[in-house]
Amino acid sequence: MPPRLSQHLAYTARSAAETRALARALAAHLEAGDLLCLIGDLGAGKTTFVQGLAEGLGAAERATSPSFVLVHQYRGRLPLYHLDLYRATGDLTEIGLDDIIGGDAAVAVEWAERLPGTLCADALQIRFDFDASRPSARRITLRATGPRGQRVLERLGKGKRAHSGH
Repeated sequence: MPPRLSQHLAYTARSAAETRALARALAAHLEAGDLLCLIGDLGAGKTTFVQGLAEGLGAAERATSPSFVLVHQYRGRLPLYHLDLYRATGDLTEIGLDDIIGGDAAVAVEWAERLPGTLCADALQIRFDFDASRPSARRITLRATGPRGQRVLERLGKGKRAHSGH
């Protein structure tokens, strides 16, 4: 019987700096081929999170939203592709999606619910929700959607416990 994939981690980030810090911590555990499916409303912190990923991977340039070009690549210890599908229309294979996902880089996709088919079926889904009680805070939930996503989540959970002394 396959393992149940209900494992998740939830955080409250009280600021953009805390969102970036969580992403930097996650970046330390990413490997080539890891897929991060980012979901949340406009302004919820998806691009801020990717900035932290790029920083954590040692990228020299600051991550920016690729809304108008759809894809940015950042080079660090591990290459990072950052896709923003907010304005995507038509066939996404035009941007080389098949070559990007599952390749030699980690991939973070904003508006991942717009990916075709089951591409996020084995990934780490990261959901960003506004916190109604604190306007600058975000609830960030990381959930494995398959075995690969679960491995990333487990590595992050172990790393967090090691850093917190638990």
